[in-house]
Amino acid sequence: MSQHAVRPFLRRKGTLAGLAGGVAMATGAGLLLSNAFASGAAPEVVPPEADVAFDYQIGGAYTPPDGVGAVSRDRGDEPAEGLYNVCYVNAFQTQPDALDRWEKDDPDLLLRDGDGELVNDEAWGEALLDTSTADRRSRLADIVGGWIDGCAKAGFQAVEPDNLDSYERSKGLLSRAHNAAFAKLLADRAHAAGLAIGQKNTTDLLGQRDTIGFDFAVAEECGRYDECADYADAYGDRVFVVEYTDDDFAKACSSVGARVSVVRRDLDVRPAGRPGYMFRAC
Repeated sequence: MSQHAVRPFLRRKGTLAGLAGGVAMATGAGLLLSNAFASGAAPEVVPPEADVAFDYQIGGAYTPPDGVGAVSRDRGDEPAEGLYNVCYVNAFQTQPDALDRWEKDDPDLLLRDGDGELVNDEAWGEALLDTSTADRRSRLADIVGGWIDGCAKAGFQAVEPDNLDSYERSKGLLSRAHNAAFAKLLADRAHAAGLAIGQKNTTDLLGQRDTIGFDFAVAEECGRYDECADYADAYGDRVFVVEYTDDDFAKACSSVGARVSVVRRDLDVRPAGRPGYMFRAC
């Protein structure tokens, strides 16, 4: 497994914010999950099938291409009817337009350096959340857990918490153990809500997947870093691979395309019909 000295410059994160405007109409498995959640029963957690065709729609929902059986969408969008739906949640960093809310309501949950300045993910303009203590992790889990509950009520079958690797951008203030402990809280919350939970990137934590409770993986740019087989082996081919260049897409298809779903998306993951939209699968 490679360990990146710097953050991969193409690693993609969602750009949408806010909770869904209400509980979406759900069908099939989504309806069962919603009813179980409301009644207080322990709903069944259903991970995605291996090698199901996948589309990555965190930049905006649209009608999935023919043959697609699973999609990932931002938590503010409705799930796709009749498909396996993964809910995107930015769990370890703030959305840029949500920073004022964090500063007002929970300023101590934002990671700060020795001068009291926010520690930011400069590539995406997002402040890091502070997972360094058990108390802060618990409070963060209450907030992010509410979003996860919202995913379940909306009819999603799974959740992918993004920025598991924020410790790599923390100026040494966070550790892998801090984020693993927070991810464990999120996994417990997801399972209690009847959602499977996906490991988002970060091969360094593959060895802790069972301890944390991850059920599958969403791997961006594993073709670029020759990591796709690591994810596929760890998760029994329950992996969704997303690449953003033709060369990396070709490498991923060659490596694991016969085993898992690999898609080529544009970096901004635009909805279909927008200029620059790209979707290919192998």
